[in-house]
Amino acid sequence: MQTIYIDVLIVLNIYVNCILLKTTAKLTHTPLKNMRCIMASAYGSLYSLLIFAPELGIFINFLIKTFAAVTIVIISFGMKSKKRIFMNTAYFFGVNFIFAGGVYGVYSWLKPDFMHFSNTYFYIDFSLIVLIATTAALYGIVCIFRRISDRYTDCQYRVVIRYEGKEIECEGLADTGNGLIDYFSGQPVIICGNEDFSRLTGYEDGGDILPKGYRLVPCSTVSESGFMAVFRPDEIKIINGCSGEEKPVEAMIGSGHSRGKAIFNPKIL
Repeated sequence: MQTIYIDVLIVLNIYVNCILLKTTAKLTHTPLKNMRCIMASAYGSLYSLLIFAPELGIFINFLIKTFAAVTIVIISFGMKSKKRIFMNTAYFFGVNFIFAGGVYGVYSWLKPDFMHFSNTYFYIDFSLIVLIATTAALYGIVCIFRRISDRYTDCQYRVVIRYEGKEIECEGLADTGNGLIDYFSGQPVIICGNEDFSRLTGYEDGGDILPKGYRLVPCSTVSESGFMAVFRPDEIKIINGCSGEEKPVEAMIGSGHSRGKAIFNPKIL
């Protein structure tokens, strides 16, 4: 009988859950904060302790798996809408099935001594280097697949920004030329017109009042270079004019000469 170490079991499942959630976020283009990912992964790893339980049967396992998947998704991505929860859960299930199916295929074929299955959960007495290398390679394949499959159309966009009880909506422009990044947070910057920025924050270019938590980031154009004040709003949504889909995004807001449009890099979609 194989010896199962609880600490290895928990660490393995936290790591695998992180990879599965990151992959789900990539495929659904849903923002996923690292802290939420870690919390959800740690929570999900607790279900792996069912490997010590007696056989529960297919129906009971299905109910437990479904509850676990829904709650993990809610912890990871929040409760934006029922449609988004359903979509993320479906993708999370799909990624799990592919990963678990591959692992179970290896287990059924080779019957290795270092792997154990029970109640749909598995235990691997693993080499950490091999695990990291393998999952990093698989995650890289997902990123390449997403880059190839992503296509952006000429649809019109609307950008809705909320900040401290105020809300503005302006025309959006998807432009790969906007490569501006807030290097402190790593978030992309959506450039709004000066008038829209002022309506949202009360800040006027050259004034003394700046948005709470603002930062200055270096920026440059063909004709000039300097610094731009950017800040994190409470919420940003980009609405696709063709499909009507509303996409919440994580980004900073900056002020510039954008001719009344909110200029964003299409990668954030």
